[in-house]
Amino acid sequence: MLSQQNKVSVNIENEMRKSYMDYAMSVIIGRALPDIRDGLKPVHRRVLFAMHELGNEYNKPYKKSARVVGDVIGKYHPHGDSAVYDTIVRMAQSFSMRNPLVDGQGNFGSIDGDSAAAMRYTEVRMAKLSHELLADIEKETVDFGPNYDDSLSEPIVLPCKFPNLLVNGSEGIAVGMATKIPPHNLGEVINGLVSIIDDPTLTFEDLIQIIPGPDFPTAGFILGHEDVQEAYRTGRGIIQMRAKAMVEIDRRTSRESIVINEIPYQVNKAKLIEKIANLIKEKKIEGISDLRDESDRDGMRIVIDLKREAVAGVVLNQLYKMTAMQSSFGIIMLAIVGGQPKILTLREVLDQFIDHRKEIVTRRCVFELKKAEARAHILEGLKIALENLDELIQIIKTSANSQEAKARLIERFTFSDIQAQAILDMRLHRLTGLERDKIINEYNEVLAQIARLKEILGSEVEILKIIRAELIEVKENYDDPRRTEIIAKTKDLSIEDLIVEEDMVVTVSHSGYIKRNAVSLYRSQRRGGKGKTGMRPKEEDFVEKLFIASTHSYILVFTDQGKVYWLKVHEIPQGGRAARGKAIVNLLQLAPEERVMTILPVKEFVEDKYIIAATKNGVVKKTELMAYANPRQGGIISMTIDEGDSLVATRITDGSMDVLLASHHGKSIRFAETDVRPMGRTARGVRGMQLEGDDTIIGMEVVNDNTSASLVSVTENGYGKRTNLSEYRVQSRSGKGIITIKTSDRNGYVVDIKLVTDEEDLMFITDRGKILRTRVGSLSIIGRNTQGVRLMVLEDDERIVAVAKLAEKEEELPQELIENDSEEEPAADQEDE
Repeated sequence: MLSQQNKVSVNIENEMRKSYMDYAMSVIIGRALPDIRDGLKPVHRRVLFAMHELGNEYNKPYKKSARVVGDVIGKYHPHGDSAVYDTIVRMAQSFSMRNPLVDGQGNFGSIDGDSAAAMRYTEVRMAKLSHELLADIEKETVDFGPNYDDSLSEPIVLPCKFPNLLVNGSEGIAVGMATKIPPHNLGEVINGLVSIIDDPTLTFEDLIQIIPGPDFPTAGFILGHEDVQEAYRTGRGIIQMRAKAMVEIDRRTSRESIVINEIPYQVNKAKLIEKIANLIKEKKIEGISDLRDESDRDGMRIVIDLKREAVAGVVLNQLYKMTAMQSSFGIIMLAIVGGQPKILTLREVLDQFIDHRKEIVTRRCVFELKKAEARAHILEGLKIALENLDELIQIIKTSANSQEAKARLIERFTFSDIQAQAILDMRLHRLTGLERDKIINEYNEVLAQIARLKEILGSEVEILKIIRAELIEVKENYDDPRRTEIIAKTKDLSIEDLIVEEDMVVTVSHSGYIKRNAVSLYRSQRRGGKGKTGMRPKEEDFVEKLFIASTHSYILVFTDQGKVYWLKVHEIPQGGRAARGKAIVNLLQLAPEERVMTILPVKEFVEDKYIIAATKNGVVKKTELMAYANPRQGGIISMTIDEGDSLVATRITDGSMDVLLASHHGKSIRFAETDVRPMGRTARGVRGMQLEGDDTIIGMEVVNDNTSASLVSVTENGYGKRTNLSEYRVQSRSGKGIITIKTSDRNGYVVDIKLVTDEEDLMFITDRGKILRTRVGSLSIIGRNTQGVRLMVLEDDERIVAVAKLAEKEEELPQELIENDSEEEPAADQEDE
């Protein structure tokens, strides 16, 4: 029975309060919240350290997950094995981590919510990036503490060469607080750190230009820059995420489908599909005829087939409003700072990481300095010994034992105990001349290293230089392109607001089928390549027009009869690369036998801009752009066309440019735009070039006096050339022109001309639907009066029918994506006079 003297009276309220606070702080510090320095919770840190100690490196064989879990719970984390394995699984999932820290082999679950296989079936090893978290840990860069039973020691924090807290984010619920930090692009975050190191006074406005927002592993869209900036400025905020979807046209049935390729972060794909199915079943969303998941190892693809009468934009609107295709992410940038939980701004997170790296680099330098000084001390003794080699050998030979020899050496040369022992341990081969030189050289190198380390430790500027260089090295090794696109936030969802502004390839077939595709669908090829299929038309059809325009641009569609119609690019149906598209007569109210001849993108209608139009028979006309600003459903007259004539090309000018016309037979003329006075929209125009025989105008360009561009001429047989504009002198309007390229049986007649610069790409399209994209810079500049070189390898009876110019706005594609199907003949590269 408990004796009276062992009884302690306590106030239960105080005891409960104290115990609960102890528990709460244990959960906050020891389980649920990440450390600001390495961005890891204790369990993640222990997993990585255990794998490091186990030798489970990225370049070594995988080990059973159960083996790693056993080490973690047996040595460092005395909790359930399922909790540890769940941590490993998440660190290996590419849809959960922006940059996975574990390389897994086997079934590690899916974005559909499928569970990972049991730990006895899967294998793991550290991802290569994880080694940057543990780099230099053996150099006393971080403090170690005892594990749960004091039998081992574990790191309190990892050295961490990159800001893992931002790169991979973190999420956790503690007692009375929670953290939810989104993942970011590693390259952007490192750029932000480098900018702060270079300019500590960097403003918040400049910083968010470098780190514009989160970058989720599942890509998708973020709506609104303002919400992201608010979260970065205060440490708290809510951002809207949206799935990426596009509308496709089935080339056989002409039915529309909504295709979802990317979904918001942490959205379960299977549950999303189930939700859509329930909405269809409950008739809350109408207009959907079928729903299926076509996702495979190449990527996500959820297909929603629409009924014939359904409007794709309206259905997409409903999906965004009623499903997780549009979701919120509540940002709470809470982390452990100095042993206390704290909400931080973006700048504070970056500053804290820089401070952490300062400490790591300083401690590493101190460790290396101690090591270097210890080595220098030994080498100094060896150097003295080598300088007194005969006497040294005599002392050792005449000594009774090693203890006596050591004592005599210390007495004679004032060696330290360590130096004397190193001399006695030295092997005889170190006494050769070459080895003696190596000792002297090593001694000098160690002295230089000591001086450098002392210089670093004495200067914060030098430490920051090292941090900067290491950050850039990590970026060069692990950076990848941003996946999540940040778009403007919309107040009211409308069809146009759902369309992201991007360049699209618009193609029109000879029979009048139109479609659009993202520019990224066509990968850059070298000159002479065989091309990619851009449209698979019917046997009697072929692709005739190809154009590049923004999704938000207007499209002015000019027909051979001199009429103009309006379209928005996003109104044009989007299809696969081989899809035929949709009949343009279903988008425009064209008259019978009326054919689309030229298409012109217009961002907005403004004053002091003009449209120059040219016809097949050499007539040109200039009209103010504002004259076309009021669209009508049935189109309007853009130019009065003579019988037997037709419209060929239109261009936008500023009123002071030169006009360059080119003909089917290889002739061209360049004259000042001022030679053509502005006329009304319905006017006929004036003669721009005199044509001989059956020659016709095939192309027109407008030129600035100070342009550095050149002119590419392309013939139907796949030949062409690039020529300096200086070879095309300015003449009076209505002349016969000069030769622009020789036409011959080899070349065929001229198809088109394009004004280009070295940085631009050209896209050639054939009557069989093939497309070849090539960089202008790969084409040599040759004389005007020549036949040119081969631009594209064509099959028998295949002809080039259209040429489009692509001014790439994104970074150049990586070399591994550039295709090289070249089958050039050696002779074809030589200029033929």
